[in-house]
Amino acid sequence: MKPNPTLAQLMTQFKDEAACKQFLQDRRWPNGVTCPRCQNEKVYALKARPFHWICKAKNCGGRNGYRFSVITKTIFENTNYPLKTWFQVIYLMLTSKKGMSALQIQRIIGSGAYRTAWYMCHRIRAAMKDGGFGKLMGEVEVDETFIGGKAKNRHGKGVGKGFKKYEGGRGPSGKVAVIGAIARKGNVVAQIIENTDRLTLSNFVRQVVSDKVDLISTDEHPGYARLGRTFPHGVVHHTKGEYVRGNIHTANLDSFWSLLKRGVMGTFHNVSKDYLPLYLAEFQYRHNNRKNPNIFADVIAEC
Repeated sequence: MKPNPTLAQLMTQFKDEAACKQFLQDRRWPNGVTCPRCQNEKVYALKARPFHWICKAKNCGGRNGYRFSVITKTIFENTNYPLKTWFQVIYLMLTSKKGMSALQIQRIIGSGAYRTAWYMCHRIRAAMKDGGFGKLMGEVEVDETFIGGKAKNRHGKGVGKGFKKYEGGRGPSGKVAVIGAIARKGNVVAQIIENTDRLTLSNFVRQVVSDKVDLISTDEHPGYARLGRTFPHGVVHHTKGEYVRGNIHTANLDSFWSLLKRGVMGTFHNVSKDYLPLYLAEFQYRHNNRKNPNIFADVIAEC
């Protein structure tokens, strides 16, 4: 398939279930079909049932054999929706800069139940695995933010499962702390943290940033104060109105936070702490694969 297809080209490519299953098979098992239970390479195709196989390894199916299909142990298993619909939803989620809400997906696929579309979206987010790169190098920006919303914009007393009641407008009270690091013109890493103390922030930096980094730019948060002992560290003082000094700034990470928050508040409206890691993974995956011409095929391979 050609890189970066349009939605129309994608739907033409996958005109029926057979085409979808063949593509899934090729991406899932590029070196030949193997048993998803025991990884046995000697499996037998069932002629009467296309895209179905049987494994007769002693430690797996034995004499009776273990039967599996191309969707066994994938996110598509035990679903009533055809693969063509799943492929369309995956494409839309990958190409929408601020994400697609389950309500939007429900309207597109004609799902009768909102929870069905919600379930599909979360399954796809879980498949957006982004662990293929090493520690960040070059010039890296590190910053923390808080995901939530202004108290005056909330309806009623509750703010969704996992969030505490807001006590202030712009402050961090009741919000979820997220820390991120971005290599300029490179990848971004973001994760939830329970607090913003020095140990938590420094441990995150040591976990995701290479010790051969050229520069780490942060704001004046005291949690970053000791980074200079290990890394070349530059600080901008946001509280004093300083946002850039030479090549020391956090502008790229600020842009990522802005996009994430516009997605959370504008597209999804309400994201609980329990599911926020999946949304972080989605935005992180899209950013890190923004120049990947085979992003769709790569996600299918991880499904």
